[in-house]
Amino acid sequence: MDQTDKIREFFEKDRFATENGMVIDSVGEYTATCSMEVTSRHMNAVGNVMGGVYFTLADFTFAVATNHERPGIVSLSSTINFHSVAKGKKIICTANKIKHGKTTCSYEMTVTDENGTLLATVLTTGYDTASGKH
Repeated sequence: MDQTDKIREFFEKDRFATENGMVIDSVGEYTATCSMEVTSRHMNAVGNVMGGVYFTLADFTFAVATNHERPGIVSLSSTINFHSVAKGKKIICTANKIKHGKTTCSYEMTVTDENGTLLATVLTTGYDTASGKH
């Protein structure tokens, strides 16, 4: 089993994300990409993907990027900006480190559809709950 498969196995326990179709595509140092196929269960009353779907995918991607090597980072604060509605059937999120210090970190998640349309950006600050235990 390669490293990405081990990470996927660990995050299978994140049932809200995985049971809503979110999958880990790739993981790197301080980065991750996750995606999901859009189904009718993800739509709001007017037929667009519900904003909570974008946020949940971003939150899951943040968790993967920050916790795949050593679990313990939790979100302190997140801000989401919505830019467009998904036109495609797949949503992709990439998390990138802005700063990763001893106790706190900041990441930006970019959410797009498979056509490259920018759907949302999320800025999250995290706290390392294990920082005092090293």
